[in-house]
Amino acid sequence: MEFPLDASASASALPPLESYRGILFDLDGVLTPTADIHMLAWRTLFTEVFAEKAVDLPYTNDDYYRYLDGKTRYEGVAGLLASRGIDLPWGSPDDPSSADTVSGVGNRKNDVFTRVLTEQGIAPYPGSLALVRRLHEEGVPMGVVSSSANARWVLTAAGLLDYFPVLVDGVLAAEEHLASKPAGDMFVRGARGIGVDPAEAVVFEDAISGVAAGRAGGFGLVVGVNRGVGESALLESGAHVVVDDLAAFLGNER
Repeated sequence: MEFPLDASASASALPPLESYRGILFDLDGVLTPTADIHMLAWRTLFTEVFAEKAVDLPYTNDDYYRYLDGKTRYEGVAGLLASRGIDLPWGSPDDPSSADTVSGVGNRKNDVFTRVLTEQGIAPYPGSLALVRRLHEEGVPMGVVSSSANARWVLTAAGLLDYFPVLVDGVLAAEEHLASKPAGDMFVRGARGIGVDPAEAVVFEDAISGVAAGRAGGFGLVVGVNRGVGESALLESGAHVVVDDLAAFLGNER
């Protein structure tokens, strides 16, 4: 089932989720507001890195959306460093956070993220939690597809892990050599995990790269969740519809 890219985001125009056999959710910005913590951690990290390397062009939120949002950690780091003319060896995931490598910088960001999340805690968006609970009660197959290597920890901290027997995260992507978003590989792997064909499944995504990944994977419905990127940007990236909150679907599922 296809919907026009200019489809209305009003609740009355939303396609019913009952038309699909499974649902895949991105995590940060869709189920939990961890995107805010990620943004703070990235800003803190690259402000320090750019100061150390005497980079004149400061880090901005545009850097986050252009190079980091929806990407695996090391790919995002490499892309942003390259944008400032910084060429570091890739290194190894086991590099200490002090290492002057792409992996070392990525691990340093993880230290910052872990500290902030531990201090602040995390709770799911109320509308997202309500929809997940409803779908769970109805036995709809669900999974989480996140580029984050911290996804399992975040789901556990938010009390959501038991709802999602299938988790395709940054750890699994590295183990199975899955291309990160905007490639559709991770979502296709998620669909396989919940036992449905992508054409019969729904993707919920708030990132431009994630929306593009849903379309690249051939998913029947790609829902853009506007947490700040903007409705037009999500539609242009391939979202069939855009909502501000997942609660918009509470009257549309089985």
